[in-house]
Amino acid sequence: MPDERTPGIAFRLAGAVGALTPAVVSHAAALSLGGVGALAMRRERKLVERHQRRISPELNALQMQRRVNEAFQSYLRYYLETFRLPSLSADHVDAGFSVEGYSHIEKGLADGKGVIVALPHVGGWEWAGRWLAQRGIDVSAVVEVLESRETYEAFLEVRKSQGINVIPLDDRAGIAVQEALRANHVVCLMSDRDIQRNGVEVEFFGERTTVPAGAAFFALRTGAALLPTSVYFTRRVDGHHTVVRPPLTLPVRGRLRDDVQQLTQMLVRELEVLIRRAPEQWHLFSPNWPSDPGYR
Repeated sequence: MPDERTPGIAFRLAGAVGALTPAVVSHAAALSLGGVGALAMRRERKLVERHQRRISPELNALQMQRRVNEAFQSYLRYYLETFRLPSLSADHVDAGFSVEGYSHIEKGLADGKGVIVALPHVGGWEWAGRWLAQRGIDVSAVVEVLESRETYEAFLEVRKSQGINVIPLDDRAGIAVQEALRANHVVCLMSDRDIQRNGVEVEFFGERTTVPAGAAFFALRTGAALLPTSVYFTRRVDGHHTVVRPPLTLPVRGRLRDDVQQLTQMLVRELEVLIRRAPEQWHLFSPNWPSDPGYR
């Protein structure tokens, strides 16, 4: 049986290599090796194809093969760029970064109740946290606690090195998120995958499933601005473009449970729009709907 420390050690080694790899080489590696990964990871490939079919049912077999390969290339790019991120200067990160709708974040922070950035697993979201933090903005991110402690600690080191306050997704996460919002942080929540299987039922790309309730719940509970957001890779090496959508609000309020469900469905509709802008950059390699093999 492999040593449980192996994934974390591999992550650290990849991080060290990534930090020494020129951007253009890292970018080329993602393009060349992504297709190999798509062939080797057959189970994940089938799931990616299912998810992509929900977005683009019109694709023929060749088009779908290309789309799936691009998704694997994008995912590999995410990891390679994440490994390199701690070694990059603020000027380098800033030079390749553009934002559409940043005024929504500024307005939310000016109101003093914090900002909730609700993201799908698209593109290079780690860069957005770094970009905000290097502007002196307090950023908190809720992260999944991985089974491998070594791997989890390695991820924590990368994020903390960027000035990100990490909130583990555990029993205390809700309290920590509310504390961060009271301190007027930008809180980043991945909102398209219900890891704990205890979220709100919604219609997502035409099929019923559950997604996390946290973004809507905390927005309603604290008054923080809820901003659907996505960070896309651009064709430029180390290039990223962020789209921040206007804040979501309910015109009429009722029972909290009903409001959470309604606001979450509104958020999912926004996430669908954001994902459709670059579906090949959607890094969803796990079962996400009850009809998916392996969903439980």
